[in-house]
Amino acid sequence: MSLYLEEEGEITLPFETKEVADLVVEAALEYEGCPYEAEINLLLTTDDEIHRMNEEFRQIDRATDVLSFPMLEYETPGDFSFVEEEAEAFNPESGELMLGDIVISKEKVLAQAEAYGHSPKREFAFLIAHSMLHLFGYDHMEEEERLVMEERQREIMEKVQILRA
Repeated sequence: MSLYLEEEGEITLPFETKEVADLVVEAALEYEGCPYEAEINLLLTTDDEIHRMNEEFRQIDRATDVLSFPMLEYETPGDFSFVEEEAEAFNPESGELMLGDIVISKEKVLAQAEAYGHSPKREFAFLIAHSMLHLFGYDHMEEEERLVMEERQREIMEKVQILRA
C-alpha cells in the first residue's frame, strides 16, 4: 500500500498524521477485502482551499471536512471483481490499484473534534475511514446507504481502536 501525503497551510495537527492515516487506510483495505496493493493520495489542507475545491468540483459554496475523489466506478460498492479489466486503474510503475484522492481540512478536523467532544486524532481517523468507503464506491445519499456506511465506519474505527472518548 502506498499513501502519498501532502500537507499545506500553517496549521499542524497534534499527532503523526502519516502514521494514523496509514493505520486507517490499511484497516479499511483489509476490512473491505481489497485483493490488490493500493495507492491513495491524501491532501491535508485549509478551509479556504477545500472551500475552493468543493465549489469547483461539487458546486457547493462552503468549506467541508473531507472530499473524496474515487478513481473507480463500482456497480456494487466494495466489489473489486471488475478491476482486472480496467488496465488504467493500475499504476504502470508500481502495479498498485489507484483508488483515488482524499482531501481533508485540518481546520475542520480541529473544530469538529472540539464540537463532538473527542480528540483531533479520532476525528482525523474517522474522516479517513469515511473517505476510504467513498473510494470503495459507498455513498450516503439514501437512508439505507447511510446506515451501511455508518456501520462500516464504526467497524473500521473499532478495528484500529481509535474510539470516541
